[in-house]
Amino acid sequence: MYDVSDLRKGLRVEIDGVPYLITEFSFMKPGKGQAVYTCKMKNLINGSTLTRNYRSGDKIDEPHLEEKKLQFSYADGDNYVFMDKDYEQITIGKDVLGDNRFFLVEDLEVSVLYHNGRPIDITLPTFVERKIVHTEPGFRGNTATNVMKPATLEGGFEIQVPLFINEGDVIVVDTRTYEYVERVAKK
Repeated sequence: MYDVSDLRKGLRVEIDGVPYLITEFSFMKPGKGQAVYTCKMKNLINGSTLTRNYRSGDKIDEPHLEEKKLQFSYADGDNYVFMDKDYEQITIGKDVLGDNRFFLVEDLEVSVLYHNGRPIDITLPTFVERKIVHTEPGFRGNTATNVMKPATLEGGFEIQVPLFINEGDVIVVDTRTYEYVERVAKK
C-alpha cells in the first residue's frame, strides 16, 4: 500500500485491480483544508488515461508486477513464442505486442512486464536494425530540407526515411518512437 505522500511521476499503482502508471502529478495545499494530490495515470493494459484526486491520508494499492527477460524464438500466426532462461516457452499474443511485433527478430532479448502472472507489456532494445524491402528511389538535388519518404521494413512496418535510403539498405530504428536513426549498410 502506498500513502498519497509517496506518489510521484513514473510510479506504478493499482486501482480496482488494474495497473496504472502515473504520468503527471501535482500537489496543492490550499489555505484552508486538506492538501490535494492530483494524478493523471495511464492504464498499463489498454492505454486509456484517468485523472484522480486524493487527499492526505488516502491509501493506494501497489500492483503485483514482475519483469522477466525473454528471448524471441518464432512467430506462430497471431501468437509469438518466447523462451526464458530455463528454456520454457511462453506465448504472447499480438494484442499485447502491438507494433513492437514488427521489430522482433530471432534471438532478440526483450523485457516482458507481467501483472498477476499475465503478460501486459513488452519492452524492446532501444535500437534495432531492419532491412528496407520497399521504397521509391530518391531524386537527386532534392536536398534543401530534410525530405523524407515512406519505406517498408522487413516484417511489413512502414516508416519515414531520408531520400538517400534505397531498397536493400539496413537501417537502425528507434523502437520507442519508430523513427529512422541511421543507415548501417548499403546493399
